[in-house]
Amino acid sequence: MAVIWLAAPEAHDYDAAADYLSLLADADTVSKTVAGLKAAKPVYRKAKDILRAGSLALLPETNVRVRSDLQKISDGKKLSPILLVRGNGPKAVQLQIADGYHRVCASYLTDENTDIPCHLAPWG
Repeated sequence: MAVIWLAAPEAHDYDAAADYLSLLADADTVSKTVAGLKAAKPVYRKAKDILRAGSLALLPETNVRVRSDLQKISDGKKLSPILLVRGNGPKAVQLQIADGYHRVCASYLTDENTDIPCHLAPWG
């Protein structure tokens, strides 16, 4: 079954991104970064590349959130696009999945080559 995506991230995704990013940066940087994510135009990246760029492990289908997203995919429900903060290769800073790690994993388990709509922004 193909993964179907919403046209734009849901409002609560930006709040979740800000919560996560607040563990990595100060409030001003987080605010500017989330503003950049909101303004970003969609780009499409493959699940396998997102996980590699973030040096992240694939969560198993037994993970409760991944399982929930796999069920949504099976039911033909749309998933929210992923929010990404660009890494910095020369400085060995990894890509951050600000929101959507479970959705990336569910997409990978469905088809690692699925084009995932992402809002990609630099750190603010």
